[in-house]
Amino acid sequence: MEEIKIEITEDGSHTLYVPAIDEHYHSIHGAIQESSHVYIEAGLRACDKDEIHLLEIGFGTGLNAFLSLFETESRNIKIIYHTVERYPLSEEKVSALNYPLLIAPQLSDTFELLHSSPWETPIDISSRFSLVKHRFDFSKPAQFDPQTIFDVVFYDAFAPDKQPEMWKLKIFEKIFALCSSGAIITTYCAKGAVRRTLQTAGFVVERLPGPPGKREVLRGRKK
Repeated sequence: MEEIKIEITEDGSHTLYVPAIDEHYHSIHGAIQESSHVYIEAGLRACDKDEIHLLEIGFGTGLNAFLSLFETESRNIKIIYHTVERYPLSEEKVSALNYPLLIAPQLSDTFELLHSSPWETPIDISSRFSLVKHRFDFSKPAQFDPQTIFDVVFYDAFAPDKQPEMWKLKIFEKIFALCSSGAIITTYCAKGAVRRTLQTAGFVVERLPGPPGKREVLRGRKK
């Protein structure tokens, strides 16, 4: 199988390309731009709680987690960050990513700690950011039991045409059950089928303007 490759996106930040499924981890128009727009601006900043329990589906490069951690450095909030990943990256790939250099060079060791910290064990990455990594296949959501309720959800699986099993109704029904009242879910994927699935699961869904190279993204709320 051909190796996953690091590529430069239009904003200068890295993404990964998976030849086996012809898919990138982030937008080629800008990885940091996309994550900041879809997950931080539309998701995390839309939650007004001082302590936020956050669930991410698709840890990947750790970019969303790193941006969320950086957000706690500039705002007086605490995040308990649960993230799910079936295929963690190698240490070699992680050390080659340029996100710390572009976002917060002083936190480069912290970025590596996000990846090197143990699985299934809560870790205090900083005084305001706790991390729990779940090595888990979320296409089988019934088995997921994080023992918490979430205020924000980042849904960042590969696209439906590349990973259709990750966009089934049962997944979003599970997420809905794990959400607090008023919780927010955001995803880069704005396909009509995804919007309707989120609505069927119980979320009130709105289309938002997308980041560069993308017309729209989706944000859902649990009433």
